[in-house]
Amino acid sequence: MRVLSKIGVLFVKYIAIIVVGVAALALFVPPSGLWVKTEWINFLLMVVMFGMGLTIRIEDFAMVFRHPKDMLLGCVAQFTIMPLLAFGLGKAFGLETGLLAGVILVGTCPGGTASNVITLLSKGDVALSVGMTSVNTLLAPVLTPAITWLLLQTSIKVDVLGMFWSIINVVIIPIALGFLITHFFGKYTSKVKDVLPLISVISIALIIASIVSHNSERIMDTGAIVFIVVILHNLLGFAAGFLLGHLLKLPLSKKKTLAIEVGMQNSGLASSLAGTAFPGLAMATVPGAIFSVWHNISGAILASVFIRMKGDTPEKKV
Repeated sequence: MRVLSKIGVLFVKYIAIIVVGVAALALFVPPSGLWVKTEWINFLLMVVMFGMGLTIRIEDFAMVFRHPKDMLLGCVAQFTIMPLLAFGLGKAFGLETGLLAGVILVGTCPGGTASNVITLLSKGDVALSVGMTSVNTLLAPVLTPAITWLLLQTSIKVDVLGMFWSIINVVIIPIALGFLITHFFGKYTSKVKDVLPLISVISIALIIASIVSHNSERIMDTGAIVFIVVILHNLLGFAAGFLLGHLLKLPLSKKKTLAIEVGMQNSGLASSLAGTAFPGLAMATVPGAIFSVWHNISGAILASVFIRMKGDTPEKKV
């Protein structure tokens, strides 16, 4: 178990390199990832979400009551900044319907577990990060379909109910199961928690391998424009989150956390939902695939910048 734990630490530390390597191989040598069936993506996401649930304690939800303003800020920022940036960038760059839908879907999804890892590496407020991710994820079944429909209703038919049930099945149920198992059988789950990072990174790598390999031709056909939009979407999200924290005079640790939570999305979920929400738009899966790779790279770079910033001492996990 110790060996697996040490391997997990290395995998988390070098996740950006792993993700880039897997994505490049899947893009330029598609058969290398085609064995990971698209039908497995939801299962792999469920594994990641279940692992997230195993790490959540009742004390993490206490953050909602101890710091309600921080939680409300995180929720409002998450579900306004990224969706509006997605819509604005998509329109500004004249993306075709499928790509526009995919970019907006990335923007309306909650943050993922990667944001918690990057917050830890950045010496941000990890407790706040976990709290924001948890709350935003629990709100996603309602807010993600609703905001997506609101932004796309005039041009695309959005399967709101299908999205709702997909998020419930893929995200909420696995997290709830993990949380309940840890809550009632904590002395047993504590023995496997050290292995969870390794399992999560492998699952994320397999998701990326599947998405990129099965969409390699579409990704190549989109040209540079969608890459530019995805990169700007992510970087502007980081900047907007940090600027908002600065305007509200938050401590540095919370500014870092807000920037990361806003800029990093559960893009694997976005790619998965694209098939449910937009069954006739194959290109809608592409932005999520690209974002999945890019935000791990940019997150690692951002962490290297944040860790050098001088300011308040990060708060301890409650």
